[in-house]
Amino acid sequence: MTQLRFSLRLLSLAGLLFGAFAWAGESDYQSFAARWAQANYQQSGDAKEAALAQLSEEVRAASAAAPQDLALKTWAGIIIGSYAGAKGGLGALGLAKEAKADYEAVIAQDPSTLQGSALTSLGVLYYKVPGWPLGFGDDKLAAKMLMEGLKYNPHGIDSNYFYADYLASQGQKPQAMAFLAKALKAQPRPGREVADAGRRQEIQALQQRLQQ
Repeated sequence: MTQLRFSLRLLSLAGLLFGAFAWAGESDYQSFAARWAQANYQQSGDAKEAALAQLSEEVRAASAAAPQDLALKTWAGIIIGSYAGAKGGLGALGLAKEAKADYEAVIAQDPSTLQGSALTSLGVLYYKVPGWPLGFGDDKLAAKMLMEGLKYNPHGIDSNYFYADYLASQGQKPQAMAFLAKALKAQPRPGREVADAGRRQEIQALQQRLQQ
């Protein structure tokens, strides 16, 4: 039963890790972001897992070749974390740990990268991955990271959505609804139309669940 719960929680990561966040400057991360959105929102099942697996290999290699590109390293974490969610099961924990290491490296060097995307992404991992002894999940650390991410991107669609999702997981429905409403007011991101549309669907789905 514990393994089943772990698998289900990791499966949810595929939808939660992320259309991230800012669009600043020319970098390889932009093409990875666009391909991630297509895989995450326009494919499903085995095809989605295969697309994310291939994308993970490519972004891992690209990030290793450009270690100072913190935006690319952030996206490496996002894509690898999404692959963990699509893969599911205990075997995905290693991928989640790899994503965590990417986020921590970015945060250590410049937490403002992509408007705090690594902070928000790490926060998601902390509340989605099971805690000890299976994983590294920690609700208190999740709240801390998510709130730090909001400081860098207070009006972002992703930063507000994920904090709302965290609050909902803690049973704080009114507070979650407030952040969901704020997320829906976020400005469209040029070039991120697929990610924005997918995220808005997730926001509306969560609103409906909380209203039941």
